[in-house]
Amino acid sequence: MALVLARVSAQFKDEETKNTLVLKDVSLSIPTGGFVSIIGPSGAGKSTLMRVILGLMNHTSGTIVRNFSRPAMVFQNYALFPWLSAIDNVAFGLRMAGMSRRERKRIAREKLKEVGLEHFENHYPSALSGGQRQRVGLARALAISPDFLIMDEPFSNLDTITVESLKADLLKIWRSYGMTIFMVNHLIPDAIELSDQIIVMGTRPGSVRETISINLTRPRDTRTERFFKEVDYLTEIIRTVS
Repeated sequence: MALVLARVSAQFKDEETKNTLVLKDVSLSIPTGGFVSIIGPSGAGKSTLMRVILGLMNHTSGTIVRNFSRPAMVFQNYALFPWLSAIDNVAFGLRMAGMSRRERKRIAREKLKEVGLEHFENHYPSALSGGQRQRVGLARALAISPDFLIMDEPFSNLDTITVESLKADLLKIWRSYGMTIFMVNHLIPDAIELSDQIIVMGTRPGSVRETISINLTRPRDTRTERFFKEVDYLTEIIRTVS
């Protein structure tokens, strides 16, 4: 397993120093090389869970076993530096790691090519579309050759045509790298199309309500009766936890 959580809880302190339980007894396991989506209503603690997994926030109880060494993250709002060009945004993490300018530029160009932006390396974020910005964010994550990739609703700000193209490229990259992907998603059809497993979270406080295995063959046809049945089944589960 790439990641195992056993009865993990986490809490915030508000301005009055009162403790607010955000995650309660979260248990889950993510297989190495798998594609797992997590879905649930707003306030279910999905973003908090990501921070806990990456060690950016402490958990108050439970056990976390991380069997990965090079985690990376793709953000919902791109999180690009507006004063840096596309290639310099992609190379930023490598620069912080002390890699030589020549080598980090080489890797950044390679990753921009992987996401179809080889002709945009000198463009700044303001000159890029939303889909292009998200591709730069993905290239930046790929620059460190991650073995565990967290994606925070990467399609939520994009149009349908862009999403379809990005999903296809993401699946190719996932197979090529052999990495584990853990994606926060609020679009049920996308979660079913992409994932091997879907974790459903409930709220107040956040907890795992159900784990669903998706056994559809790949590549997945989103127009089949079996696919629609999976969508209907997951939709009903989401309704019970919302």
